[in-house]
Amino acid sequence: MATPDGPFEPIHALQFLRTLIASVADEEILPRFGCAKLAIKDDGSLVTAADTAVQARLAAELGGRWPQFAFLGEEMTVAAQESVLAAPDGVWCLDPVDGTTNFVNGLPFFAVSLALLQNGQPTLGIVYDPSRRECFSAVRGRGAWLNDAALATNRGDRPLRRSVAAIDFKRLAPRLAGRLGVDPPYASQRSLGACALDWCWLAAGRLHLYLHGGQKLWDYAAGSLILSEAGGIAETLAATPMPYDRLTSCSAVAAKDPDLYESWRTWIARNA
Repeated sequence: MATPDGPFEPIHALQFLRTLIASVADEEILPRFGCAKLAIKDDGSLVTAADTAVQARLAAELGGRWPQFAFLGEEMTVAAQESVLAAPDGVWCLDPVDGTTNFVNGLPFFAVSLALLQNGQPTLGIVYDPSRRECFSAVRGRGAWLNDAALATNRGDRPLRRSVAAIDFKRLAPRLAGRLGVDPPYASQRSLGACALDWCWLAAGRLHLYLHGGQKLWDYAAGSLILSEAGGIAETLAATPMPYDRLTSCSAVAAKDPDLYESWRTWIARNA
């Protein structure tokens, strides 16, 4: 594939990437939905032929069009991931099928997640849900979208007590998990099984709070940018910015707007 003239502009690349990811997902993921053969990796996570096929196709397409950027995929070896993470011009960070457990069990909540990381930050992010044909995307400093509609959260329209939270309990410290189970500060809780879509549903206002004890770079690189550009806030449990320069797991605390985030963070600090 020929490379475009001139410097890379994320906003100009967005439509091409949306179309590419949707096409690959329709061809490689949906035909295998609910019937994919799976294998178990060394870390205990699942991998299917859909994961490897999507990763191979996107690596080839992205490398052919923008050879200046390195490529990091979830299904690469750790050594290969580490070798490209600090690429000087930028690196594509891909989760080919986020929510693999849902995917292999016929639960329609999974997605392709792609981010471009430059100078330790995501500059572009796309999360595509093939089951609903919903494409969430963002460009740093330019906004976030669901398909072609702009995403923007309404500040202060929902108190903590009336919020819906996405919580991953199994990776939380026992005291905090216990407090959330016995006396939660929110109205209702969900655990949906695909981190990338959790971030996007938060950005879209379908969820209001988020707490996860440990996810990998490819789980949050695109989604956290989409949330930020929609007006949401995210940090780690240690109240530090989300890291984009390491492969080790990190926690995430997030909310759809700054006011709700402060209430959520205050409650966590008192109960952790």
